[in-house]
Amino acid sequence: MPELPEVETVVRDLRPLLTGRSIVGVRNSKKKLRRPWNAAWNANATGTTITGVRRRGKWILVDLLQDHRGKTHGSQEPCLRIHLGMTGQFTVVPAATPEEDHVHVVFALDNKTELRLRDPRRFGSAEWFASRAELETEMNAELGPEPFGMDAIAFLTAVTGTTRNLKAVLLDQTIVAGVGNIYADEALFRAKLHPGRKGKSLKAEECDRLRAAIEAVLTKAIASRGSTIRDYVGGSGLRGGFQNEFAVYGRTGEACPTCGSAIKCERLAGRSSHYCPTCQPVNPPRLAATRRGARSPSGRG
Repeated sequence: MPELPEVETVVRDLRPLLTGRSIVGVRNSKKKLRRPWNAAWNANATGTTITGVRRRGKWILVDLLQDHRGKTHGSQEPCLRIHLGMTGQFTVVPAATPEEDHVHVVFALDNKTELRLRDPRRFGSAEWFASRAELETEMNAELGPEPFGMDAIAFLTAVTGTTRNLKAVLLDQTIVAGVGNIYADEALFRAKLHPGRKGKSLKAEECDRLRAAIEAVLTKAIASRGSTIRDYVGGSGLRGGFQNEFAVYGRTGEACPTCGSAIKCERLAGRSSHYCPTCQPVNPPRLAATRRGARSPSGRG
């Protein structure tokens, strides 16, 4: 499933291609997506102008402007919300390009190009929201903070306030938005934390390490245009490259890039979780043990 780096890449690709363009027509297939596009929305979207493309978590948001004779109504303007599901592609192509199988929604633009949503497995979605305010209310109820610049205290409270394992914590979109299976594994490896450890077992220092690792891994993945395992391409049709830099994800039995131990895989939170048993021990030495040289004021250690 495309995660934050893949969705961010699509957004960055699409933004210069779409901003300022008008939608002159919409057509959709009869096959339903997970959250299907309603054919009644075709007329709503036709005639609107695209004013921006942005991301929230794993969602693509396309801001629109209806004809108000040049007046902008901000939060009361409509918006499209797109999710790529497992195999979705959201790309701009010349209108004359033959349409591939599994294209579910097509937005025809005023420069003879088309914005096409293709999704072979149909786990994705395309939705119309009459106002950005309505969309923001719904999304803020479903999603936690973005992973860049997270508040340290809030993150510590969320992670240590649960008995769930760390893999489940990172997959919970109400704790941090946008992280999925790939980047949870990679961030936990970078932070040297076992995915099966309970959230409540972490010390503040470990939470800080995890928070920094999440941001670092995602930043690096975005720079590589995300990861193409099978279907993913960016908004311009280019593949990602971060799959060539995985430390643990999908590398069961291969050597850890740090210590050489064999990467292991086990099922956690309903997902395959990859980790190094040496670098990410399930029962790490207590942090206090590294500080035993410091004696208490009473002279007793």
